[in-house]
Amino acid sequence: MSQYTYFRGVDVETGKYATIMTKHEPELLTCKHCSSNDVVRFGHYKDTQYYWCNNCRRKFSIADTLPKMKTPINQIASALGMYYDGLSINKIRYQLKHLYNTDVSDFAVYNWITRFTRDAIVITSQYKPNTGYVWLCDETVIKISGKKYWLISVIDIKTRFLLASRLSHYRRVEDIQETLKEAYNRSGMIPKVLMTDRLQAYIYAIPMTFGDKAKHLRVKKLTAKPSSSIIERMQGTIKDRIKTMRGLKSLSTARLILNGFLINYNYFRPHETLSQQELTTPAQKAGIKFPYSNWESLIRHSREAKAQIFTKPLIPVLKELPLTEVQKKRIVARQKQRDLLESIRKQLAKTRQDKITPSLRSTRL
Repeated sequence: MSQYTYFRGVDVETGKYATIMTKHEPELLTCKHCSSNDVVRFGHYKDTQYYWCNNCRRKFSIADTLPKMKTPINQIASALGMYYDGLSINKIRYQLKHLYNTDVSDFAVYNWITRFTRDAIVITSQYKPNTGYVWLCDETVIKISGKKYWLISVIDIKTRFLLASRLSHYRRVEDIQETLKEAYNRSGMIPKVLMTDRLQAYIYAIPMTFGDKAKHLRVKKLTAKPSSSIIERMQGTIKDRIKTMRGLKSLSTARLILNGFLINYNYFRPHETLSQQELTTPAQKAGIKFPYSNWESLIRHSREAKAQIFTKPLIPVLKELPLTEVQKKRIVARQKQRDLLESIRKQLAKTRQDKITPSLRSTRL
């Protein structure tokens, strides 16, 4: 490649129209794996130029892809954004084919989602939001693969930062305690007021987790002031997004994808009530200086971000308060009542099964 470029233009010294020659420095290629400049050409494959690094002895291309991946970063980021905006994997494949003329499999899109969601969880765990002192806690039922689960969420009313969102089989005192502890570990502070609905489990879970430091405010109706309509609207958004998770078989994978929704909600999705003049995310409102504005920038710098050494904020360990005798008796009574209801349900199901008459097809003559 020549180091000189020729073009027609006006010479500044003479003021005449002439051929001007400019010298430029050739671009130095760096290895994607070790950032070395000792690279040479290594042939073509499917119209793509590959290079060989003499330092780390690896092959790479200059295409906008991550190492050991052939799909460009912007297409992977588009797939993650579309998934967390509510599109199914099949629709994402159609959009990638329509926009970029790229054929990918369902398994490839699923691997992108799980891989970079785990990277985002590691990166965002280094930041602590500066939340307010009023939290909202609520639960709603969702279906995954035909099974019912409870989605328990905690949100900060000041910044709209989603502190915790946990999937559980039940909404017992223990499940709510785990959700409150997760919210505390993320924010590092104990709220002064915690608003909930009329569920009885909150009466025991909040004092057992925060003691008398958090005041429990029970909301009777959604029309009451203050109301829990903020978290109800947020959970409605999660329910719309959760429809794409119908094909997931395990609860652990569903929790991983739910953490991805939490990151997308807090760091990348502008909130309407927070955006008066410019688009503002809950993380920006909470004072987090997150260096990545979208999924593409996070994916592009995921390796460097995970390699950096961060100093995690020091959060005191939340000690669990001992139960009083009255609380112990109430928990035992509730457990006996649940066991009784479960036995009655099994007995009714067995009775219905015994009453089913065999069909003519199943009857052997």
